[in-house]
Amino acid sequence: MQQTKEQDPISSAGKHAADENQRLLREAKVRDLTAEKRRIVEVPHTASLAHTMNALVANKVVAVPVAAPPGQWIGAGGSMIMESDKQTGAVRKHYIGMLTMLDILAHIAGDDQMNGSDDAPDDLDKKMSAPVSSIIGHCPEGLSLWTLSPNTSILDCMEVFSKGIHRALVPMDSRMENISGVELVESASSYQMLTQMDLLRFMMNHASELKDITSHSIRELGALNENVFAITESTKVIDAIKCMRAALLHAVPIVKSSGATE
Repeated sequence: MQQTKEQDPISSAGKHAADENQRLLREAKVRDLTAEKRRIVEVPHTASLAHTMNALVANKVVAVPVAAPPGQWIGAGGSMIMESDKQTGAVRKHYIGMLTMLDILAHIAGDDQMNGSDDAPDDLDKKMSAPVSSIIGHCPEGLSLWTLSPNTSILDCMEVFSKGIHRALVPMDSRMENISGVELVESASSYQMLTQMDLLRFMMNHASELKDITSHSIRELGALNENVFAITESTKVIDAIKCMRAALLHAVPIVKSSGATE
């Protein structure tokens, strides 16, 4: 008589929990994360850096898309992300890139100092009056501009953001509503911004349903980076910005100097 192997109740429970996590992350959509969000904060390509920094501070954001008249600029990464009239479909503006705080810091630090030259004196007023169109691209993220369909699942969105994308525009009335995933071409009457923080907030709000994920340590999830770039408290700001720019990093930990070579 052939015996049947009983299923381990513990492994069965674990598989069920994993399936439930997958189900939630597949059923929840990007539109669920942006439902209560405001329209994007943006600046025109002619805006000065001073004006843009005021907009960042006033709206408590760390990056803004830059808009220009259609047909005059090439979009970041070859993107064609447009704002169009909801009734006529006529294109009103073209988003040409994203300005981040790291772009601003690199610009203020100055390419002359980035290259090791101390000859030219700082002219902060001149730098603050520069148009943002001349500052985009100091750091690579400013040259990446993406949209995510409102119908994209949270799971697919997490996959996209895991590849180094920190934020994406989400059309409020997409003309390509049946497409899910990341796109370089889009036309809509208005957009919202989705960020990595929105995904983290979603996971925190659903912590009880995602406890099979959130109860694990960073190491257990395989998300621990063993190689960490850090600076000491005595590192010059210019040197820190230069290193962050070269290493394509947006943040670094500050560690206490051991007294040895820094």
